Amino acid sequence: MSPFTPRYLKKGDTVGIVSPARHINRKQVEPTIKWLNKFGLNVELGPNMFNILDQMAGSDSDKIHDFQDFIDDPNIQAILCSRGGYGSVRILDQLNFQPVIDKKKWILGYSDVTAIHSHIQANYGFPTLHCTMPINITGSDDFQETASNQSLIDALFGKDLSYHLPNNSLNRYGEASGRLIGGNLSMLYSLCGSKSDISTDGCILFLEDLDEYLYHIDRMMMNLKRTGKLQALSALVIGGMSDMNDNPIPYGKNALQIISDHTKDYDYPVYFGLDAGHTQPNLSLRLGMNANIRDNTLFLPA
Repeated sequence: MSPFTPRYLKKGDTVGIVSPARHINRKQVEPTIKWLNKFGLNVELGPNMFNILDQMAGSDSDKIHDFQDFIDDPNIQAILCSRGGYGSVRILDQLNFQPVIDKKKWILGYSDVTAIHSHIQANYGFPTLHCTMPINITGSDDFQETASNQSLIDALFGKDLSYHLPNNSLNRYGEASGRLIGGNLSMLYSLCGSKSDISTDGCILFLEDLDEYLYHIDRMMMNLKRTGKLQALSALVIGGMSDMNDNPIPYGKNALQIISDHTKDYDYPVYFGLDAGHTQPNLSLRLGMNANIRDNTLFLPA
């Protein structure tokens, strides 16, 4: 394992849960606590994580307090964000993430949590985990049979991961290798030009999104193209582009066609339809670690 890889978990380790974005209630988190306990993991909840301030999980200072305490606490081995929505970007500049690297901790989540993933990648080059969150983990007698949940446990406990890349008429097939980076397209777009903006050269870029207008997908892809983020990729992998919206006068292309058009001038592989993001299942991806594509499969070695 690289010295720049977070430490994989073992039974007896503790996962801290925080709410950096939209609010959540205790009942929604209880299944996650039971599920993590089932695998021998202890759970600690941020004292402010159920606070409510309009859409947010309390004030920015509430969120900063919980997040920084778990970053600094040597007894917390991983920090799981409870849900997305919006708000993570508001606290980035007030958090000191250096102890995450020093103590080799995992930061977990997806969607709005892409802001945290990207910030850590841009400033520390340290891996994080794009994965399901408590808002998505519901009560069940057999949690481990959920592919999203099982892939999270596999990722945290240091197993090699491999995911089939479905056939699609828009795919540009080929082999590739490089660091896997990315996440939610809207969040990455919003970070362009900031100190949380990622470099994509030589990387496998993963993108997903939810509930966006098609013209906005085009706008965001134009931004990635014009800022050079699509030019020198090793490969592009598209996850869920879910519940897209259109105007009364149709845009004329769906989200996958828009993305395909913006990458047609490049010669790297492009794959559509990975079950990651706002999809079911939402397979876990170790961002910032080396990955490779061959035989229509994305391999993520531990």
